[in-house]
Amino acid sequence: MAESEKEILINSCREILNERREVIKKAMDGLKEDLENETKSSAGDKFETGREMINIEWNKLSIQLKENDRLHQIFNRIDNQNSTEEVRLGSIVRTSNANYFISAPIGIITAGSEAFFAIGINSPVARLMLGLKQGEDFSFNGKTSKILKID
Repeated sequence: MAESEKEILINSCREILNERREVIKKAMDGLKEDLENETKSSAGDKFETGREMINIEWNKLSIQLKENDRLHQIFNRIDNQNSTEEVRLGSIVRTSNANYFISAPIGIITAGSEAFFAIGINSPVARLMLGLKQGEDFSFNGKTSKILKID
């Protein structure tokens, strides 16, 4: 059985998030190694500064990892079998100006020959579309768009 368009988009987004997770984990592994290799030099302040810089970077990466995992969870809440009459989480929205996948802020994803903006439900354009139905209009950044289709 062929994958549905929504399944393709979900899997593409998950793949991107998995790749991001790997990059973050490799960076964290590198920091862990740097911390282990950090040796006490005669200049104690230099040592402490180096350790502190590593800790700051580790904290940044930890936040990125948690956010990545949070975004991953969004895709577990998306019903990929049913389409709805109105725009909601998991909707594929085709408009007169662009195609959107209301999910998580991932960026541009392709399914077949079409490009979609994978956007979070709290993004400005998604908030304008939520609850709208096929044929309805919304304005964003001075452009009016018509919702052509919702899957």
